[in-house]
Amino acid sequence: MVKRRIIIVALLVPMLFIMSCDDINHPTIPYKKVDFIIYPNDVMYYRLNTYGGYEYFTGGVNGIVVYRLDEWSFYAFDRACSYDWENPDSWLWMHPNGIMLIDSCCGSIFNILDGSVVSGPARYELRQYYTRYDGWQLRVYN
Repeated sequence: MVKRRIIIVALLVPMLFIMSCDDINHPTIPYKKVDFIIYPNDVMYYRLNTYGGYEYFTGGVNGIVVYRLDEWSFYAFDRACSYDWENPDSWLWMHPNGIMLIDSCCGSIFNILDGSVVSGPARYELRQYYTRYDGWQLRVYN
């Protein structure tokens, strides 16, 4: 009986530790509530009218970039680099190739499709927000 309890505790303690790590993929970037709606087909967001288009928005920690992959798929990421987000001069900008984001200060490069680190001192992926598109409006939220 005691042996069984020791085994159960030995199995549960690591699980509790892992579950208690708040936002383990983003240990440096603080959580900010995001919830807004845009209309990608509006001329105001002309860059989102085409596949591979993107727009910058306010919100999150350092702003948000929304990327349109195809007719129904949108990706939204915070423009805060996971390496130096506290630096007031650090912003993520779309790389000229149109599929990567680059940090203006540390030079870290991230993939726009999944937020993963391509190169640079950053070790953690970008904070991603949920998107829901109904053919008319796009909701970006967490």
